[in-house]
Amino acid sequence: MKVTIERSVLLKALGHVHRIVERRNTIPILANVLIEAGDGRLSLKSTDLDLEASESVPADVAQNGATTVPAHVIYDIVRKLPEGAQVQVELLASEGGRLSVSAGTVRFELACLPKEDFPQMAAGALPHRFRMQVDDLKQLIDRTRFAISTEETRFYLNGIYLHAVKEGKTKALRAAATDGHRLARYEFDLPDGAADIPGVIVPRKTVTELRRLLDDAEGAIDVSLSDTKIQFITDGVELTSKLIDGTFPDYQRVIPSGNDKALSLDAKEFAQAVDRVSTISADKTRAVKLNIAKDKLTLTVVNPDSGTATEELGATYSAGPIEIGFNARYLLDITGQIEGKEVRFLLSDAGSPTIIEDTEDPRTLYVLMPMRV
Repeated sequence: MKVTIERSVLLKALGHVHRIVERRNTIPILANVLIEAGDGRLSLKSTDLDLEASESVPADVAQNGATTVPAHVIYDIVRKLPEGAQVQVELLASEGGRLSVSAGTVRFELACLPKEDFPQMAAGALPHRFRMQVDDLKQLIDRTRFAISTEETRFYLNGIYLHAVKEGKTKALRAAATDGHRLARYEFDLPDGAADIPGVIVPRKTVTELRRLLDDAEGAIDVSLSDTKIQFITDGVELTSKLIDGTFPDYQRVIPSGNDKALSLDAKEFAQAVDRVSTISADKTRAVKLNIAKDKLTLTVVNPDSGTATEELGATYSAGPIEIGFNARYLLDITGQIEGKEVRFLLSDAGSPTIIEDTEDPRTLYVLMPMRV
């Protein structure tokens, strides 16, 4: 193998594929990226056996070939090469299988593992295919991923639940995530070809890598899926992932329908106030109390070790007074996703779930469980 490629092109491609490689691997080959040269292109592939990323970029290929080298090492090498450099990548057969990476006067030789050892994650048949706008998929991820559970015992909550819904004449692609304390739901118009997709749970790591990938993508992204795998393709990059094999709970049941106490606030002012008063909250509970009266909200934090904090805000509220407590971190996570000027709380009582809405975006809905304060 003998290839010449522009540094920025190689760095961007390595950036997309090296991130899914775990820093610590018990299987040596999984620490490596597969590099293949042929037909005027350089192809890179990495996997952790659950998630696979591959990308093909144009290159000046003098000699075809393939090998595998440590993913994080080659990424760091290329990252530190001079900007605008032409990078020569050559497999040195006489050196017992080493890869030479050079640019100008700097040269590295990396130990290789045979390409035959690299595991191939067959995507299999992916019968459901549809296309989404990159911006729509970004919104879907941003509005829901903060609520993904990190509790490994309830593995079926460790991802975003993606499914098609039909309610009356409304057809939508909906995403939901919950950790048992909060629920985030986001939907938009159903793309062509997505009507019959099975409900699937996309793992947290896949969601994270996909979101990073979307920062470099424009236009549309092609999505293909089956009951067990999902694949995203954009700009020559393919991300293929296994899905979580579990049943996502019926989250609609926890969305209350009788919450009749409506509280409207300036979203930015509220978030800043919560952030301020929670400065002295206990690290474990992060509890903040909302004392709601007519057109007024008082935020209170009491920490036996460090003191108290209160702040008053103007609000729109006409129902009976109510005191309710929430985790400040959860409130900030949700209000951080509110793009409109106003946030609306629909409350019932101090012990029941509360609905939080962006008044300017009906596609988004959040449910937050209260806590005792």
